[in-house]
Amino acid sequence: MFVENGPIRLEGQRIVVRIGGREEVREGRVSLCRCGGSGNKPFCDGTHKRIGFQAPGGELEMGD
Repeated sequence: MFVENGPIRLEGQRIVVRIGGREEVREGRVSLCRCGGSGNKPFCDGTHKRIGFQAPGGELEMGD
């Protein structure tokens, strides 16, 4: 799901690849940066609020 003016939120188990290629398995809710300003990419650190990021919300469908 695309959060209005915020991150991309994913639910369930996901493998996230960090900058440099390191893989992390994450369970539950994962929030990914959409504003480009996070200091913890690819994860959201709330920077979008501080910089006034604006973008529409919406749904994201992914296959297994």
